Amino acid sequence: QVQLVESGGGLVQTGGSLRLSCVASGRTFSSVAMGWFRQAAGKEREFVARISKMGGTRRYADSVKGRFTISRDNAKSTVYLQMNSLKPEDTAVYYCAADIDYRSDYSTVSEYDYWGQGTQVTVSS
Repeated sequence: QVQLVESGGGLVQTGGSLRLSCVASGRTFSSVAMGWFRQAAGKEREFVARISKMGGTRRYADSVKGRFTISRDNAKSTVYLQMNSLKPEDTAVYYCAADIDYRSDYSTVSEYDYWGQGTQVTVSS
């Protein structure tokens, strides 16, 4: 079992920045890859970013590449999502997720085994 708790969401103006955090417990943090997804109202949950167990490999959705950065601190059991140059279309509930054993596609919801409760990010125009 892995428990995930996100924080750091809020209201920000277009062009602003936020940093999301996700603290994990229940399993050795360095043994799991981590991802961030988001879900806007009325839409499906979509992939945002992923980081490998030791942080050496990072993947991003095209829509956030160059603006968002995923990182992790295994000593603190925490994964971060630094979001810069935010746009109104980034408005969504953001979820962190843990991937115990890589199966096929890191960008799909079904790849991940555990999820946090989500944190709301709202970008005003």
